[in-house]
Amino acid sequence: MFASMILSKFKHLPLSTRIPILLFLLGLAVFTSLHYLNCKVGGSNDPQSRQAVMDYQDKDYYLTLLNEREEQHKQYVTSLKKQISELKLELARRTEKINKGAQPVNDVVQVFDDHVNDNDDLNDYLQQQIDKAEVRHGFRVRNEYEIIPFNMFTPQRIYQLEMGLYRHPEEKPTRKDKKDELIEAVEYALELLNGQKVKESKQFTVNDFVEGLYRTERNTGTQYELFFRSGVSGRIHRMEIFRPFGPLLRVNSEVFETSKTTINIILPLAGRMEAFRIFMQNFREVGLKHDRRVFLTVVYFGQEHLQEVENTLESIARETGQRSYYKLIALNEEFSRGKGLEVGAKAWDKGNVLLFFCDVDIWFTMDFLDRCRYSTVAGKKVFYPILFSLYNPSIVYAQESRIPPLEQQLTVKKDTGFWRDFGFGMTCQYLSDFLNIGGFDLDIKGWGGEDVSLYRKYVSSNLIVIRVPVKGLFHLYHEKTCDVTLSEEQYRMCIQSKAVGEASHAQLGMLAFKEEVQAHKASRKH
Repeated sequence: MFASMILSKFKHLPLSTRIPILLFLLGLAVFTSLHYLNCKVGGSNDPQSRQAVMDYQDKDYYLTLLNEREEQHKQYVTSLKKQISELKLELARRTEKINKGAQPVNDVVQVFDDHVNDNDDLNDYLQQQIDKAEVRHGFRVRNEYEIIPFNMFTPQRIYQLEMGLYRHPEEKPTRKDKKDELIEAVEYALELLNGQKVKESKQFTVNDFVEGLYRTERNTGTQYELFFRSGVSGRIHRMEIFRPFGPLLRVNSEVFETSKTTINIILPLAGRMEAFRIFMQNFREVGLKHDRRVFLTVVYFGQEHLQEVENTLESIARETGQRSYYKLIALNEEFSRGKGLEVGAKAWDKGNVLLFFCDVDIWFTMDFLDRCRYSTVAGKKVFYPILFSLYNPSIVYAQESRIPPLEQQLTVKKDTGFWRDFGFGMTCQYLSDFLNIGGFDLDIKGWGGEDVSLYRKYVSSNLIVIRVPVKGLFHLYHEKTCDVTLSEEQYRMCIQSKAVGEASHAQLGMLAFKEEVQAHKASRKH
């Protein structure tokens, strides 16, 4: 009670008075620490007293005690130094404002006290976050879908419902932020356990940690329940801690002028004429008729169907009156997606430009093109959208009289497709960033691998990678054939992609158990 009164009075002292007091306390702490250590080591001159002490506790005990005391005093001194530094910085900032005439001298102390009060308000806010979370008591929810389940972790593994890109129900914590978060939670719990007044035979360590639970409520914070073995047989300590979310803060505010931003769509191609016809139908309607800020670079491999591609491009140029909307580059060699994108990107000779690396099976909307523009910033951000991949329409619409037109199939639902979060081929990035990062690995031939290689370059750089599901970008279904000449790794990736792209789990299950379903229908008729 007395300490609280002193602290309250101290907060309202003028800044010029508080700094000398803290300096004095710092010196006193150092002196006390040295004196304490000297007394402990020097001790009494009475040989009998010394012998009694040594009989009671051995040399290791003293060394441990001295180390603990020294560490405590170091932390105390560090804390005082930090407070003094913060006060000096605050004083310097306020003095600078005064010198600029921004604030009267008499208001300095009051503003600083307001700053302290702001910290008190923040503490109150964080406490309210704990009260709002389902920590101290349960909340009534409408149904089972509103329950937020916990994830579990041990010193070696995390067991999770949201499996992410790895698709592992259990895994080692590989992401640095997740690993650091859990380690910090365990260390903080250990600090609390060892600091509380509970008689135990030993200090708690990381080796005593058994397992932990954690879950995050989006608007309040993350809750942890951590379990530790005790020195007493059959006793488990549960430590519950909470990491509250702070209030919203504005980081940045920008205005993007996209009306003059041209997107150069790079399309590598070899054959696939029916898919190319559908792609050009979408490009003409969205890109040329409505958006009108796009350019198309087609890099075609081989000679077969090359003339047909050129005729299609020329025909659209005549129909739309836009004669210079495209460039056709012919490469008489084996298809390589990375090579095609690299050549197409470097063929642009009108300065820096926004690139969209695309495939012939992609369908995009006006919304996506605008999102590509304002989600990509030269020298700062690259955009890696997660597109929605459509299932085989013959399976999706098997119970209907006919398959609906393509435009009606472009819906984001669990039975029509899935988010292709393992694909990194569609991306928006500026030409300057693409060149600076080193472009594609041209040693990769055929299907797959080149996009992952480029993506890894970006995630290892200082650029921000924007990775997000996008509703206006679709991968159209097509029957996939995996070339037997691919490398073992490429062939495995191709087969995996083929397997997940056919239909949903439930739809594939109905096909697998089709005979049982039909037998059940027949039995019901009888």
